[in-house]
Amino acid sequence: MRKITLRVIGMHCKSCEIVLGEALEEAGAKSKIDSKKDLAVIEFDEKKLTEDKIRKIIQNEGYIVEP
Repeated sequence: MRKITLRVIGMHCKSCEIVLGEALEEAGAKSKIDSKKDLAVIEFDEKKLTEDKIRKIIQNEGYIVEP
């Protein structure tokens, strides 16, 4: 399992946290998302999911991931 912390821009509330968390969970990742700090801590199996895929999932939900 790998754990990464990403800065996610565009989250405004608890609902944003839930929507993003559900999208990540559907892909097989566990996450702790804090919209107030613009942070997402994501844990995933590198054999099933890549960091690039996680970034795309976040972007597809309408948020910006800082490099």
